[in-house]
Amino acid sequence: MKLLASGNEAVAFAARDCGVALGCGYPGTPSSEILDEFSKAGGCAEWAPNEKCALEVAIGAAYTGARALATMKHVGLNVAADPFFTIAYSGTPGGLVVISADDPGMASSQNEQDNRRYAVSAGVPMFEPSDSQECYDMLCAAFELSDKFRSPVLFRMTTRVCHSQCVIERRYADNPMAQKATCFTRDPKSNVMVPAFARLAHRRMRADLHKMAEINEQKQFVIEKNASTGLGIITSGISYQHVLDAVPEASVLKLGMTYPLPEKTIRDFAAKVKRCLIVEEGDPVLYEQIMAMGIAVENKLEEFRFGELNVGRIRKLVAGDDTPDAPGAPGKPPQLCIGCPHRKTFEVLRDLGCIVSGDIGCYTLGVMPPFCAIDSCVCMGASVTVGLGMRHTLPEAEARKVVSVIGDSTFLHTGINGIVEMVYNRPATGHVVIIVDNRITAMTGCQENPATGRKLDHTTPAYAVSLENIVKGIGVDNVDVIDTTVETEKFAEVLKKRLASNDCSVIIARRPCILAMAKMAKMGKN
Repeated sequence: MKLLASGNEAVAFAARDCGVALGCGYPGTPSSEILDEFSKAGGCAEWAPNEKCALEVAIGAAYTGARALATMKHVGLNVAADPFFTIAYSGTPGGLVVISADDPGMASSQNEQDNRRYAVSAGVPMFEPSDSQECYDMLCAAFELSDKFRSPVLFRMTTRVCHSQCVIERRYADNPMAQKATCFTRDPKSNVMVPAFARLAHRRMRADLHKMAEINEQKQFVIEKNASTGLGIITSGISYQHVLDAVPEASVLKLGMTYPLPEKTIRDFAAKVKRCLIVEEGDPVLYEQIMAMGIAVENKLEEFRFGELNVGRIRKLVAGDDTPDAPGAPGKPPQLCIGCPHRKTFEVLRDLGCIVSGDIGCYTLGVMPPFCAIDSCVCMGASVTVGLGMRHTLPEAEARKVVSVIGDSTFLHTGINGIVEMVYNRPATGHVVIIVDNRITAMTGCQENPATGRKLDHTTPAYAVSLENIVKGIGVDNVDVIDTTVETEKFAEVLKKRLASNDCSVIIARRPCILAMAKMAKMGKN
């Protein structure tokens, strides 16, 4: 079966065709489409409250012998890092693949961290596809490797690979692999990481990595093009596609399994050329590993560590030209949609002169004109706790201006602990948290979350978690639910009252996202 597919679609098709029993994740650009497409293809997929939950559910499924997939964007793996590092020791009987969709250039992210470092740090094998066909083929290979060694596998994609399209062949579509029969076999020495068992597991993990390196030497995941003896380029991921266009005369070694590396293959390639250059997006991860092997290779200039690479930038990289790139055509500044339910909320916060601790979501655009009403934004869930830190240390007059703003999905992701912190370590002036509840996960494409009452496919009913019951149950003093679009004056009065008190207060600004309403109307939903 041949078809045009993006990298995300190709991963979804591969998961379906190679017998993945369960896909779990949290939506985050550029990974969001994977589970949607897996579900459409007939796979069992679910959105978890956050990435840690998603990975832990996938681990549980893999403990039964099933193949399981966990998807997230790069910063999501920070949230899931705790189970990720430990499951690298114990492994699972069923195949387990963790997808990290990195975002070089920060098209829709707060940083451009390079998650290849997670593979090295955790001791987990890693694949880096360079196009949609490799997404399909390498995901199948990743599950085979995971099954063979009982090891999780990190599958590192980037924005361009996730969203670019090419023709792929679904090699197993006509004869998909059956899902494995599942059962649970008690194996405490493998599955319970108390120190005595973990010490043995760590040694076993390192021994397996050496065996995986030997498999990598068989060149199943290597493409080698021998041309010029003057210039050789070692590369991986989307950079390979750009290198072919930018420097067609160069010899190229393209690595698909980038941890553990095939040392002999790299050493042999480097010996064939006078100049061996590493071309990679992001951090010098390949360069550092290859230099540690004692192989003389050349790193890119510092300028090329930032943002995405392309044909023009690679030509400059090869030439050692670090002059600034010509500025691109100015784009339209991001802004809250006309009719967005958050607009009135931020207008009131601006007009009252509040100090606003913000969070991750479309409401982060409250920092833009004409609102200019966000003063900090760190990571998912940080608005509540950062606001509390300000409340504890500012002079009283300023402390009473501090407000934390968080979205409904983000609140369920990592905001709940902040409410616990608020009522437990209560500032002298109390605190005010506004949950801007637009009834959907809007920024990443209108995915469902535990408060919407619908599962991932938008059609299956689910229990709708009550935000007000959560905060009341934790012990918040005042909980107000207001539609700030039609009750703007009431909202302003309630906010002023809560700011003047020493109470811990949560205001839920509730009105559905206009994009989600249109989407639901199209599907015949309320």
